Amino acid sequence: MKKVWIINQYNMPPEYGHLNRHYNFGKYLKRMGHTPFVFVGSFLHNTNRQMIDDKSIFKKYDNCDFPYYFIKTCDYSKSNLKRIYAMYEFYRNLFKTTKNMEKPDVIIGSSAHPLAAIAAIRLAKKYNCESIVEVRDLWPESFVAYNIIKRHNPILKLLYAGEKWIYKNADKIVFTMEGGKDYIIEQGWEKDQGGPIDISKVSHINNGVDLEVFEENKGKYAFDDDDLDNELTFKVIYTGSIRLVNNVKSIVDAAKVIKEKQLSDIKFLIFGEGSDREYLEKYCQDNGIQNVIFKGYVDKKKIPYILSKSNLNIMHFKQSKIKKYGASLNKLFEYFASGKPTVSDCEFGYDLIKKYKSGIVVDNASAEQLSEAIIQFYNMDKEEYNLFCQNAKKLSKVYDFKFLTKNLEKLFYS
Repeated sequence: MKKVWIINQYNMPPEYGHLNRHYNFGKYLKRMGHTPFVFVGSFLHNTNRQMIDDKSIFKKYDNCDFPYYFIKTCDYSKSNLKRIYAMYEFYRNLFKTTKNMEKPDVIIGSSAHPLAAIAAIRLAKKYNCESIVEVRDLWPESFVAYNIIKRHNPILKLLYAGEKWIYKNADKIVFTMEGGKDYIIEQGWEKDQGGPIDISKVSHINNGVDLEVFEENKGKYAFDDDDLDNELTFKVIYTGSIRLVNNVKSIVDAAKVIKEKQLSDIKFLIFGEGSDREYLEKYCQDNGIQNVIFKGYVDKKKIPYILSKSNLNIMHFKQSKIKKYGASLNKLFEYFASGKPTVSDCEFGYDLIKKYKSGIVVDNASAEQLSEAIIQFYNMDKEEYNLFCQNAKKLSKVYDFKFLTKNLEKLFYS
């Protein structure tokens, strides 16, 4: 059995948000007989919650049956510069926190930002143990894809050099997106191409869903809502933030097309908050789009029940050049777990919805195309519809964290 350190600044316990990947790994590693230690930032990402309110550099989270530590970082919610400083702060305080702990056997650094990966490599060298770098974002390639940095910017060369150093020096690499190997090969970094990276040390473990918790919450935490309980409507459900990056307006525009087709029993229920909600609600009022209902924020525990009442889930994602490498969207796996089909307007490489026939994907769909896909499910005969539902449920079992953790465990012994 292994003593495993898992480092990810942006992870959090389930009651505080949806970034639970490494909490879930810790939970199931403990059940397998291992001893996991999870290290996360004290300021919870995309929230206003600070878990350390004194001068301590770390604090143990009590509501957990394995060691789970908050490492002190500042509140960076209103400043990108502070967010960069918080990365350094997490890195520095992590070394102080672990200084007197027992030697680990494996250290996993999740590169939501690169300092977590660098910390894993450095600490593994210190303790003469194995380092596993987990790549959750293609950094810095995503900066280019989203026009944050121009490709000719000289800073980019330094960032790519840092990325290549991480991949070279990690004992193993895990990509959450399935096309991670493709990315390394396209960069020309594989050993067969004269590069420094042995492609055989690269693996893929996607995000997933904790089905045990999903099913428990579905039964325990109901959401009393007349629109949700209305059996006479075909309910299209979106859950998630309502921000520019998610472009929820594309869903609203599809609803407008459906309204114009006079299909009044198709209702769009949007659960979530964000900076675009007020604008979109006014847009719906001004344009008479009465088939879209904004439900606001709901506790994460109630999402499984809400999705169980859905007829169709809807996924939108901003188009980008890096989508060809695949995706690891947390929300998608909850959609699968609901056992209901999904319509998506963004086709990813290794697209799970298409591969497992758990929904319909219309890449870069216009409002008319998206509405057509929704209407296709609305008019679908029961037998065909149920097949999509069954495929979604089967797929959720493939990406259950209980199963994904077994894949992670295999890396400890390979």
